[in-house]
Amino acid sequence: MILKFYELNKIDLNKNKLILFYGKNEGLKSDAVEKLIKNYDEILYYDEKTILEDSSNFIESTLNKSLFEKEKIIVIKRASEKIFKIINEINSKNIEDFKIIVNSESLDKKSKLRSFCEKDKKSICIAFYPDNEQTLSRMAYNFFKERKILISQSIINLIVNKCNGDRQNLVNEMQKIENFSNSGKRITTDVVTRLTNIIENHEISDLVKNYLVRNKKKVIYILNENNFSNEDCVLITRSFLNHSKRILILAKEYELNKNIDQTISSARPPIFWKDKEITKQQIYEWSPENLKLLIYKLSELELLIKKNINNSINLVTDFILDEAFTKA
Repeated sequence: MILKFYELNKIDLNKNKLILFYGKNEGLKSDAVEKLIKNYDEILYYDEKTILEDSSNFIESTLNKSLFEKEKIIVIKRASEKIFKIINEINSKNIEDFKIIVNSESLDKKSKLRSFCEKDKKSICIAFYPDNEQTLSRMAYNFFKERKILISQSIINLIVNKCNGDRQNLVNEMQKIENFSNSGKRITTDVVTRLTNIIENHEISDLVKNYLVRNKKKVIYILNENNFSNEDCVLITRSFLNHSKRILILAKEYELNKNIDQTISSARPPIFWKDKEITKQQIYEWSPENLKLLIYKLSELELLIKKNINNSINLVTDFILDEAFTKA
């Protein structure tokens, strides 16, 4: 059955056992998945590549009735047409508690997966096309208005143009600006250009990477050699959070497949070749449980910085030196 993305409330997971979200708008798809599963505690996440490498084990575990005793839901990430054969085999068994959400890339009209979900009465198929500039501009305007952040329309247009039609990119950029606004400084075009290109700030990137491999000598060197400002501390904290969350996803994958090369190669977005070795070290160094604790502490640090922006240098430095080299 075909639905529009704004008809998400029509989906009933007690009746609709297979949900297919496809298209290029990753942000909108992610939001839709989160809304569907928010009332469920038992969620199993799989990457298509992992499933295809051991499809028999995946099918066997899915057909095991005990898997669904607590209404567990399977979410298949980064899916493609290749997953159809497995989905079709599971679906043919008519399992009562069969609930799978497939987050797929773009699928053309000839796709068997798309065709099946469009025609099957118990399945749902929703296309997620890129947001247009008007939609993203309205989102940005409302975001800053609700938070009483003064920002010009020309700057909003600049942000929107950087997002490539994906609202998740927009949310990420708006959060950077919101964090900066806590410093009380005026938001200018130059400031926004810098904030939305934080990936190019090699000093902060190197600080985060070496922190996560507990390279004490390098971390101290970076802190001593760079004159970070109060506003930089907001960016540093957000960079720590974003990178830690990404490593957490990879650490969970590694915990499941026990194959570090597979974990690295299946990462989305892809890991640049020169970062692969240090990413492996970070995964080895941090367990998912320790990363969760780190993310919690970083979130607390971020709140503390917002309340004490003028003391943010000391807060960030103390956190790094106190936390970086002690196992969580």
